[in-house]
Amino acid sequence: MCAFVYVSFWQFDKLTLVWGKPRQPPLGSEEWTTFLDNEGRVMDSNALRKRIFYGGVDHKLRREVWAFLLGYYAYDSTYAEREYLRCIKKSEYENIKRQWQSISPEQARRFTKFRERKGLIDKDVVRTDRSVTFFDGDDNPNVHLLRDILLTYSFYNFDLGYCQGMSDLLSPILFVMEDESQSFWCFVALMERLGPNFNRDQNGMHSQLFALSKLVELLDNPLHNYFKQNDCLNYFFCFRWVLIQFKREFEYEKTMRLWEVLWTHYLSEHLHLYVCVAILKRYRNKIMGEQMDFDTLLKFINELSGRIDLDAILRDAEALCICAGENGAASIPPGTPPSLPIDNGLLYSQQEDEVL
Repeated sequence: MCAFVYVSFWQFDKLTLVWGKPRQPPLGSEEWTTFLDNEGRVMDSNALRKRIFYGGVDHKLRREVWAFLLGYYAYDSTYAEREYLRCIKKSEYENIKRQWQSISPEQARRFTKFRERKGLIDKDVVRTDRSVTFFDGDDNPNVHLLRDILLTYSFYNFDLGYCQGMSDLLSPILFVMEDESQSFWCFVALMERLGPNFNRDQNGMHSQLFALSKLVELLDNPLHNYFKQNDCLNYFFCFRWVLIQFKREFEYEKTMRLWEVLWTHYLSEHLHLYVCVAILKRYRNKIMGEQMDFDTLLKFINELSGRIDLDAILRDAEALCICAGENGAASIPPGTPPSLPIDNGLLYSQQEDEVL
């Protein structure tokens, strides 16, 4: 790590961020066993998170490892304890699911909120990742599972319910876990951190975009000033990136690799904001050179989908995070997602508006 010291932008830019470490091969099964003791406990969670940060996880291992990264499994849990947890949680899931399954047509006619949320979910799941084989085709049972899990979540967390974008966050989890109950509980764990993204007052999103503006000001002041001069300081052109964690910016496999890196919280809980800065810096010359206004910038950002080099961006984000150091951490208000929010009894506000 290096302490952040002020240098002019041009001096900083000449560093070219080459000191972000090269990406490693993904964590494989044989190496994974070296992190576990005889009873299945992770012996050094920091070392494990560092390893995943730099290389990701082999797809065959994701079902097991993601449960740790998301907090569904405790790092110090044993094989036996995890088996017991799965059994208990499956029963709990089925009890919650039965709550909406038992609603009769007569009840549904008098239950506006249920009808509205069910309608939104039915509409969204049929257009979520249908190009992925796991979800393609007519009457696909995995699409039905996606729907059932989201409906169950809307009863588990009735205050938040369902909002557009949640199906994007659940889809890769279901793809990896291939189990309804475990997918649900991993999604619950993820939403503990990302749920504020979907609040009606958008405080969760505003706090992240505010932190992003402060990081750009710290790490690329000329670009920050350009946004200021062109009325782009709200950073709403990055809204989709932050809301669903770059889900629509990368191919499916690359999205999963990015997510598991973010979930390590190895350098920062807010690495996704440094990823935003890294992407903006990559295209800063084009943005400023073409004098993009907000509408042009938004169109340009959306058209980057599928064209971003993930490995290069991760290296840049790492370097930016290290360079920003304590000043970067101080730019991010306490409780900013995906930090676990402070429970004040008013964690969620209802949100039904489409945001994508």
